[in-house]
Amino acid sequence: MALPKLNLVITLFFLQVLITSHTSVQAAPSNSNVFREYIGAEFKNVKFSDVPINPNVEFHFLLSFAIDYDTSGSSPTNGNFNVFWDSANLGASQVSAIKKRHSNVNVGLSLGGDTVNGAFAYFNPSSIDSWVSHAVSSLTSIIKQYNLDGIDIDYEHFKSDPNTFSECIGRLIKTLKNNGVIKFASIAPFADAEVQSHYLALWKSYGHLIDYVNFQFYAYPKGTTVSQFIDYFKTQSSNYNGGKVLVSFGTDGSGGLSPENGFFTACKMLKSEQNLHGIFIWSADDSKKNGFRYEKQSQDVLAISH
Repeated sequence: MALPKLNLVITLFFLQVLITSHTSVQAAPSNSNVFREYIGAEFKNVKFSDVPINPNVEFHFLLSFAIDYDTSGSSPTNGNFNVFWDSANLGASQVSAIKKRHSNVNVGLSLGGDTVNGAFAYFNPSSIDSWVSHAVSSLTSIIKQYNLDGIDIDYEHFKSDPNTFSECIGRLIKTLKNNGVIKFASIAPFADAEVQSHYLALWKSYGHLIDYVNFQFYAYPKGTTVSQFIDYFKTQSSNYNGGKVLVSFGTDGSGGLSPENGFFTACKMLKSEQNLHGIFIWSADDSKKNGFRYEKQSQDVLAISH
């Protein structure tokens, strides 16, 4: 009498295996045509319209930066954000104009950054609840004023423990998404122990709310080779398991793997493995001097049958 029940258990087991296998196939890596560019931090009079935009990519401008410091940049404000990008050239009317002209363009803002008025821009909350409350209010106001689509988290210096950072940023992203204020959220870590401890804590608790990992591969040493770059990519893809880790380079002469030394070779290798989730560049301000040649090349790589 127990035999039919045993057969049923075995059948259910194999069905579960099949479902699990199918799910893992569905979740397999895939290429993406997302191109992202930071803009506005260097105040070099770069306009959205200066940057070439390929209609066959998903293009994100990231305004750099909104910082929770007072307008003089001298004191932290516990989540009350102010605009520190070049708003004269990258204002609300310019955002609306570039989005109207190019239906594939989204514009987000990046939070934090490296410095403010020459000093480190610290993540420095008084408490989780107060920081989140202030941040949701001030950022909602800025995002609506500028008609923005998402946020990027680029804090690089901390006066908080990783758990506080995780809870503040995670709750901020969750609230803004739940309120319909943003469509996407990304993080911009790099290979530094303190930085990684904060972002990996955030990823562990709130990674399901984060759409892109703008990993700063240009923070690796200058002269990085193609094989080293691929190894770095694999390491960070493992750290941010399940995330869309975007590859990157800087046009400011910083480190990492440069276009001249094989960046696009590495991209094509990753693309052949279905691991090219997108490319981002730091930054449009610095690219102006070379006529945005690498922006064009990056988008060409992404646009070809992604």
